[in-house]
Amino acid sequence: MSDYWSPDIARLQPYVPGEQPAVSDLIKLNTNESPYPPSAAVTDAIASAASDLRLYPDPRSMALRSALAEYHAVDVDQVFVGNGSDEVLAHTFRAFFQQSRPVLLPDISYSFYPVYAELFGVEIKRIPLDVDFAIDPADYVGNWGGVIFPNPNAPTGCLLPLASVEAIASQNRDCVVVVDEAYIDFGGQTAVALLDRFDNVLVVRTFSKSRALAGMRVGYAVGSPALIEGLVRVKDSFNSYPLDRLAEAAAVASVVDDAHFAQTCKRVIDNREQLVSALAALDFTCLPSSANFVFARHATQGAASLAAQLRERHIIVRYFDKPRISDYLRISIGDESECARLVAALGEILA
Repeated sequence: MSDYWSPDIARLQPYVPGEQPAVSDLIKLNTNESPYPPSAAVTDAIASAASDLRLYPDPRSMALRSALAEYHAVDVDQVFVGNGSDEVLAHTFRAFFQQSRPVLLPDISYSFYPVYAELFGVEIKRIPLDVDFAIDPADYVGNWGGVIFPNPNAPTGCLLPLASVEAIASQNRDCVVVVDEAYIDFGGQTAVALLDRFDNVLVVRTFSKSRALAGMRVGYAVGSPALIEGLVRVKDSFNSYPLDRLAEAAAVASVVDDAHFAQTCKRVIDNREQLVSALAALDFTCLPSSANFVFARHATQGAASLAAQLRERHIIVRYFDKPRISDYLRISIGDESECARLVAALGEILA
């Protein structure tokens, strides 16, 4: 601890991201990255945008906001973009959740939420998932300062149906309901469909997973113009240029090439279903996943031991040593060969 730190910083427990080890012949199934590259149009767009790097990017990111507005059939003033969805979420906590009332979130969800809460002095109330690791809308009734949850949830992968998302929004008209849709493209229906009727709903999304742009750091939010204006006020008080020229050009090209996006999503979904079947044959139970990962528990072998033995074989998965989920491994969906190698390694270990 440094003598120069602010007291609040000394008390922080920062978020711990997934490992990015420099290991040869590594199969990396721990951070939910796409196993497939982005569209060739993306790399072409980046090369073209590189000619103007001496100039600042557009602080309003109008090209990307316009492309996203058309994609989601909303107005441009309903779209906000930022440097990854993590930054968008941080601005969300600052803009809407610094209230006198606590903010609700699931007890098992994205572990960055409590970090933001501590950083911005936001009181939170954790709502336990049910016995099936599902969110029950009936638990989210009351007079709260806000609600936030991932859908599909992370790290479980379980999807909350749109009707249940609508129920939570309807029960919390006096606060902002944030739906974090980092994984929605792998099997769910976006809550953007609710925005015509709910001006308190903010949908946060990322280009890192389904659009294979984790290295570019692009995230966005869709909501009512009033919510978007709140985010812009925070952004312009923090960093007026969150998206560089290369990132915006890459993101626009990705949105335009919808055929490539749909094809890669389908491949990930197909690989997920095949992996679930293969794991079941090895006595694993997987929670129903609508994400690009599975949450798997073996009938007899401990998750920590399995993760360690996979690491010895240069395969890394995510293990959470936390209550209720310490028996589970979160396994990102790789390409066909990576999934096959994972299954073979597990077969060797369990034999």
